[in-house]
Amino acid sequence: MEFHSIEEFNSKIKRVIISKEEIETAIQNAAKQIDAMYDGHPILLVSILKGAFVFMADLSRAVTVPCEIGFMCAKSYYNGTVSCGAVKITMDLEQDISRYHVVIVEDIIDTGRTLNDVVNLLKARNPLSLKVVTLLDKPARRKVDFEADLALFTIPDYFVIGYGLDCGEYFRNLPYIAEYDEQG
Repeated sequence: MEFHSIEEFNSKIKRVIISKEEIETAIQNAAKQIDAMYDGHPILLVSILKGAFVFMADLSRAVTVPCEIGFMCAKSYYNGTVSCGAVKITMDLEQDISRYHVVIVEDIIDTGRTLNDVVNLLKARNPLSLKVVTLLDKPARRKVDFEADLALFTIPDYFVIGYGLDCGEYFRNLPYIAEYDEQG
């Protein structure tokens, strides 16, 4: 994918479905819930790269409980050319999570396969507790029985971009969530 003008880039944005202001309000509310869940106990926020980095940055600034930050990058090949049937961790946590309350910060739960595998992997490392917070939940596409502990927005089966979510690595910088226009 290559763009030759801002007009060409903008033509791919079909419509805004969640505004910057709605995201900001939802993050403040989520942070209050997280603060209440942990009641001052330190947490480890774990971002699943790349899509969750924007959400993670804003959420980490909104919580008031002490927190550390960790990053993981996970890939799955369920429908790819090489089907291993499991998640491949391409970047793992540096921390021994057995002494942490872990909160996985995800951008979107779609089929749920990759995140389900990441959760099972991290549970095997015996954290004090493990929760999942996702910016977007798309239950219409779920292939495994998986539910986040906290979902800020539930959306229909749209291909969405913005606020960290991409198409061909573009659009992550949009301050809102938009439906991608494949025809535009």
